[in-house]
Amino acid sequence: MQLLSLNTGTARPLRIEGRDFLSAIGKTPVSGPVAVGALGLAGDEQADPSVHGGLSKALYAYPQEHLPYWQAQRREHGVSLFDEVLPPGFMGENLSLSGLLEADAWVGDLLHFPDCVLRVTEPRQPCFKFNAVMGFAHASKRMAQSGHCGFYLAVHTPGTLQAGQTFRLQPGTRALSVAQAFGGKRGKHLR
Repeated sequence: MQLLSLNTGTARPLRIEGRDFLSAIGKTPVSGPVAVGALGLAGDEQADPSVHGGLSKALYAYPQEHLPYWQAQRREHGVSLFDEVLPPGFMGENLSLSGLLEADAWVGDLLHFPDCVLRVTEPRQPCFKFNAVMGFAHASKRMAQSGHCGFYLAVHTPGTLQAGQTFRLQPGTRALSVAQAFGGKRGKHLR
């Protein structure tokens, strides 16, 4: 399992149907070690702390294995005419990961990086801002149907993170996987 990219962003206006909303969904890769504190990465912002950020949602991780699905969805909806590669941070994630999918990540699992430890807390719940960034009206619905939601992390042990690091998973109680938690919130069990 590997941290492919470490991404931060600042809150800025996002125009949706003629209205401006403050959003920090647009994350971009950063290089070198980045400090990780109780509330997330140094230099990262959340526009609406009632739904993003805080102690239990300090970081958002997204499996890069899902990006081909989203590239196909954007093509299908006429957002992209070509097979454009979605850049790291496009999904709003702080951590672009490989090797850990929602069905294999359980609430309470610990991710051990060389200099910090993160704890899986819950799946992401997409909102209307996700639809705007993806460029089509039913992107949130597609996320619910596919279960490609990613997951939030709390900071168990502060330290630093850097793109390219590998990490290991320490199982927690294994009572509820991220996929099950997401499916339950959507009224169905996702595998």
